[in-house]
Amino acid sequence: MVSVTQTQFATPAVRRSFFPATLGRLLRRPEAGSLAGLIAVFIFFAIFGGRVFVSPAGFAGWLNVAAEVGIVALPVGLLMIAGELDLSIGAVIPASSVTLAVISGHYGAPEPVGILAALAVGLAVGLVNGLLTIRTEMPSLIVTIGTMFAVMGLTLGFAVLLTGSTSTAIVPSETAKFFLGQFVGGMFQVTIFWWVLIALVLAYLLHVSHVGNWIFALGGDRVSARNAGIPTERLTVALFMISGLCAAFVGVSQAMVYQSAQVAGGQSFIFNSIMCVVIGGVLLTGGFGSIVGVVIGTVTFAMVNQGIYFTSVDPNLGSVIIGALLLLAVIMNDTFRRMALAYSGKKKG
Repeated sequence: MVSVTQTQFATPAVRRSFFPATLGRLLRRPEAGSLAGLIAVFIFFAIFGGRVFVSPAGFAGWLNVAAEVGIVALPVGLLMIAGELDLSIGAVIPASSVTLAVISGHYGAPEPVGILAALAVGLAVGLVNGLLTIRTEMPSLIVTIGTMFAVMGLTLGFAVLLTGSTSTAIVPSETAKFFLGQFVGGMFQVTIFWWVLIALVLAYLLHVSHVGNWIFALGGDRVSARNAGIPTERLTVALFMISGLCAAFVGVSQAMVYQSAQVAGGQSFIFNSIMCVVIGGVLLTGGFGSIVGVVIGTVTFAMVNQGIYFTSVDPNLGSVIIGALLLLAVIMNDTFRRMALAYSGKKKG
C-alpha cells in the first residue's frame, strides 16, 4: 500500500481554515500596509508615468535615490524601533564629506586615511549622542538636535579655517570610484549594492540574532528591558553609533560621486529618512517594525519623489504628494496593526 499524507486530501474545511490563518499572519507583519502602498504607487506611476518610468533609466532614477536615503533610513529605523530618534544625521553627512575632501582632496593625504577619518566622525557623533541620551535621560530628539547644530557649526568653522571656503573639491581614484562612486551601466550608482548589503546585515541583527529581541524590548519598555538583564545603555550607544557610521558612509559616497563636499548638504536626509521609516510601518512609539518594511518604505518614497517628474503633474506638487503619502501611510499602518491585533484576539478567544 502507498501511504499518503493528510494534506494531500485536505478537506474543504481544512483548506478554508488555512487561508484565514495565512491572511492573519500577513496582516500581523509590520510591512503589510507599506507593501500595499508600494504596489499602489508603482501601478499609479507605471500608468501615468509612461514607458520611461518602467525603463532602465526610470528604475535608475528612483533606485539611486532609494539607495542613498535607504542607507541612512535603515539605522534610523532600528533606533525608532528601540524608541529613539537621531536627527544629527543631517549634520554628519556633510561633516564626513568635508572631512574626506579636506584630508584627501585639499591636503592630498591617501584616500584610505580620509575615508577612515570621515567614518570616525560619524562614529564619534553617534557615541556622543548615545552617551548624552543615557546620562542626561533627555529625549534623544532634543539631544540629537543639539549635536546636529554643534556639528554643523564645527564643520563650517573648520572648513573655512582650513580651506577658506565652504566647498572643497576632491578627485577620487579609480579604485575609490569603483567601490563608492561609480555608475554601473552609466545609470545605477554602486551605492545600491551597499544599501542591499547593509539591509541584509541589519535584517540579520534585528530578526535573527538575539540582539533583535533586545531592540524590540528596548522600544517596548526600557525599564522592563533593563530589569530583564538587557544591556540597555550599551545597546543604545551602539545603535546611535551605527546610525552615525551609516550617515558618514553616505557622506563619503556623495563626496566620491560628486567630487566635492558642501558644508550645507545633507539636511534633506533628516525628514526623508524618517518618512521612509514611518511609511515602512515602524511605530513612532517604538517596539514595532521591520527592516523589510523600512526598505519598502524607502522604495515607495523614492518612487514618489522621482516618479512625479515622469508625469504631467506639476513637479512643485511633489512635496504635497509626499506629505499626503506620509499621512496615508500612518493611517494604513495603524489600520493594519489594529486588524492584526483584532485577529489575534479572536484567535486566542
